[in-house]
Amino acid sequence: MSESFDQIFVSLKHDIVGWFPSSWQAVVSALISVAALISTFAGLFALTTILERKGLGRIQNRYGPNRVGLFGILQPVADGLKAMTKEDIVPLAADAVVHFLAPLVLVVPVFLALAVVPVGRNMAALDIDSAVLFFFAVGAATELSVFMAGWSSRNKYSLLGAMRAIAQMISYEIPLILSAVTVIMIVGSLSTTRIVQAQEGYNHLLPNWFILTPWGFAGFILFMIAAAAESNRSPFDLPEGESEIIAGYYIEYSGFKFALFFLGEYIGLFAVSGLAITLFLGGWHAPLESLEWVPSYLWFFLKLFGLIALFIWVRGTLPRLRIDQLMNFAWKFMLPMALINILAAGIWHFMQPGIERWLVCALIVVGPYLALGRALFTHKHLSKRTYRYAE
Repeated sequence: MSESFDQIFVSLKHDIVGWFPSSWQAVVSALISVAALISTFAGLFALTTILERKGLGRIQNRYGPNRVGLFGILQPVADGLKAMTKEDIVPLAADAVVHFLAPLVLVVPVFLALAVVPVGRNMAALDIDSAVLFFFAVGAATELSVFMAGWSSRNKYSLLGAMRAIAQMISYEIPLILSAVTVIMIVGSLSTTRIVQAQEGYNHLLPNWFILTPWGFAGFILFMIAAAAESNRSPFDLPEGESEIIAGYYIEYSGFKFALFFLGEYIGLFAVSGLAITLFLGGWHAPLESLEWVPSYLWFFLKLFGLIALFIWVRGTLPRLRIDQLMNFAWKFMLPMALINILAAGIWHFMQPGIERWLVCALIVVGPYLALGRALFTHKHLSKRTYRYAE
């Protein structure tokens, strides 16, 4: 039944494409996919902003947006209109061309990365054999956009923010990719569709998702931590360190250009969360066999909302790290753990199924985790935090 629901959208696209001459059909098909991708995730961006602001308000015991529309639901519309009507101020000494192109260079690659993420059965805008490689290749362009924004503004705070952002993004991009390598090793393919298909089926009522293995669980945790740093999410939001560098690399941006940076960060968050769902959470597959009748795209977006809720919860809970803590965590913990997890995945592949395989792989992951975690806190002399209130 799920396949029949999924086939509705696929058949509708084929019918629309069939109305055009054969020489136009490839272009029309691509335009439909692009329009569906942009409209869906742009709408999800608007919905996420209001949910995040309302959620953070509840976490911090205050009201969120509650003035525009019923319960503040139209706040994203008001914010969008405000961004489009505000004056676009460009510094006199800025490189106007690069200053203009920087937000576009950020937004376009993250939408391209979304194109290879299958949001449902037969619902990948771009289904290629090297999809994971394509995802990380186009995602690397975000570092270029950050540098363009910081350098073109001719502002020392903007340039310092860009350099700090690039150092953070490159440092965490390495464990992000290495944590995905484990899945590629097990499946033997770079195709996101093949990776999801490899996780279909159930074993003793549990789905065959990679997160339910020792190496998959460790890889998922490493991937999500690195994804938070790549997306500039708290507690890794140092590029926007207001107390030191006054909003970071986009300090000299205003109006719709600033809104594009804001959009790019959220779309990048959706893209990396979608890849995490594809790699570790079974993609469009249901968690229980009895729920396979639910349309596959609904399962994908339910999982996506779950990960977004996790990011919002973390943002409202954890304080921002210092730059030395952030870099030490990347190079002294994340990178070694990602390499060790590759070893665990290799051993899992060659051992026979059974409890011994679980125990061996779990020990390979847990042992270094405890050792590396203890090493990070050596000679730190941490004391219990106490709170004092004015009388």
